[in-house]
Amino acid sequence: MFCFSNFYTNIEGYFSRKTIFVSLMQFKFTEIMKKIVSFFVMITLLSSCEENVKFNNPSVQGRLDNATWRAIDFQAFVDLNGALTINAYTSNQELILKTPSRNPAIYILGENSARSASFTTNFSGTQLIYATGANIGGDGQIVIDEYDAVNNTVSGEFRFNAVNIENNPLGAELLNMQEGVFYKVPVFPAQ
Repeated sequence: MFCFSNFYTNIEGYFSRKTIFVSLMQFKFTEIMKKIVSFFVMITLLSSCEENVKFNNPSVQGRLDNATWRAIDFQAFVDLNGALTINAYTSNQELILKTPSRNPAIYILGENSARSASFTTNFSGTQLIYATGANIGGDGQIVIDEYDAVNNTVSGEFRFNAVNIENNPLGAELLNMQEGVFYKVPVFPAQ
């Protein structure tokens, strides 16, 4: 004969074991999901951090009329009086920065030829020359942050507005260089 009490006990035992199993699985799933969510939160936080990037390699670069400009070759020279000249090149452009000393300081541009910036570009066979200096105009600054006499390198920043000195109609009246950086540029004695 069929006994309801045994059936009820069996059913109750079955569902209580199933409930425990389901509860255990939910707990494990919840713990796994917490770990996964924590992992993604950490990845998101680490990838969204912003740092000021220091260059690991020598470089000269800046923002030329709001476009990224980067030299492919560069060097600096110190003359017998201690004046510093930094030359940086691309395939058709040349940047020259001059300061009266290699010592760390802020050098204001546009006042004389000892503190100046010039930028030359070859445009469709025509040369455009922009410069700052005495009787030319323009403005800006060159900041020497570090002169490393042991490794013979110089690092710093620059910005300028240079004047189209030949009033060449193929070029704009002014050339603007912002956020310029020279980092660990090798320095050689002037020849």
